[in-house]
Amino acid sequence: MWNEAQIHALVEGQRQFFRSGATMDVGWRIQQLKHLKKAVQAHEKEIELALAQDLGRDATEAYFCDIGSVILEINEALHHLKRWARPETHWSGLVSFPSMITKVYKVPYGTALIISPFNFPILLSLGVLAAAISGGNTAVIKASSKSAESTKVLQKLISSAFPPEYVTVVDGGHDVADLCLAERFDKIFYTGSPRVGVHVMEQAAKNLTPVTLELGGETGNWCIVRKDADLKDAARKIAFFKILNSGQICININQVAVAEEVAEEFLDLLQKEFHRQIGPDPVHNEEYPCLITEAAYQKCAEEAEQYKDRIRLGGIGDRVLRKFAPTIIYPVGKDEPIVQHELFSPLLPVVPFPDDQVDEILQTIEAREHGLSLYIFTKDVAWAKQVLARMQYGGGCINEVCLHLMVKGVPFGGVGHSGMGAYHGVWGFREFTHPSTVLIGATKGNLPLREHPYKGLKGAWKKKIIKLVER
Repeated sequence: MWNEAQIHALVEGQRQFFRSGATMDVGWRIQQLKHLKKAVQAHEKEIELALAQDLGRDATEAYFCDIGSVILEINEALHHLKRWARPETHWSGLVSFPSMITKVYKVPYGTALIISPFNFPILLSLGVLAAAISGGNTAVIKASSKSAESTKVLQKLISSAFPPEYVTVVDGGHDVADLCLAERFDKIFYTGSPRVGVHVMEQAAKNLTPVTLELGGETGNWCIVRKDADLKDAARKIAFFKILNSGQICININQVAVAEEVAEEFLDLLQKEFHRQIGPDPVHNEEYPCLITEAAYQKCAEEAEQYKDRIRLGGIGDRVLRKFAPTIIYPVGKDEPIVQHELFSPLLPVVPFPDDQVDEILQTIEAREHGLSLYIFTKDVAWAKQVLARMQYGGGCINEVCLHLMVKGVPFGGVGHSGMGAYHGVWGFREFTHPSTVLIGATKGNLPLREHPYKGLKGAWKKKIIKLVER
């Protein structure tokens, strides 16, 4: 178990290493990214086994969601880091004459703290680490105590690739996380719940440390299914997404709002899709993931019990296996408790609404805390684009789910209770660097426009020229 002295010594060691200047060289960073990629590939089977033990994940799902996604993130940095890190050159403008050249340097923050969650313990630690390395930082990863086997593999993987003064993994519970937060880091990146996000910000504020928060959203992510949607396609994709990691995904669908004109048809198709993809007995299907802890299982089972008279599918589980079946609950009012908080489970409330009153559903979504994702299924893509262009949320899809997370070159992040900041690709590099503007001054040809005196004829002449160049 880590103690205060050990954490302090670790952070100070990383700070000294950063001050040595070793991380500033872009070529050196590229080598570290290659070490990280090689380590992930070398420990692939161990990662798959750990994810199976922690979350009941099948090897294919483990590779798709964690291993492969990390490799994609590393590869993008390897391909583009030289360009990302190149100083920008800007024309200073007439107001700065004769000092006409300004540079913007991408300066690393220094020593970073990465606090990762249990649900995607590899992706949401090493994917963030790739951005931190790209930016030229050292990093302490505080891994989740809930996904204990994955944390063990992370420690082994990182120690095989990097010295602790550069990158290391710290295990332990909230007490160890607080020891880390008590240290003066130069950057903190936290993925988890809004409640803990508030605590992270409070601690970071003591040192004015910049923070990136990737949160699930207080009231969960909505999916809207209009009456003109391709219902079979929507049901197929929504079922897949709810099965994935047993619903323990920050961008997962928390509740579906479906046009009441097609609600019964949609529900029928959704039930068929759950059966087709995971079978009639998902609880005993080896491919179906489990909930992370017995407490998570208990919370899910108790909430399902409250709505047992409206369960259309599922509602059963196995406490020993920590598996709870995908559960459709219908009908649910838009103001009921189950759609007022993030579920993080395989429960799926379905809220019916008259299709011509879709604006009321949108107003409900807007009135609550901003979600991390928003999904819309409709043939009226133009309308959906207008909606998604004006709503406040992290990111989303039209006639699709979750894949916006996989697109190269675009940001991923939330707003308000779903987070702040964004990463992936160049956006991750930006998140871990400070853009430092440096004007290169000329020593000859300087004009006295900015200097006193400001009164009299000289002042009037100066003001006219300044107004001419500052228009």
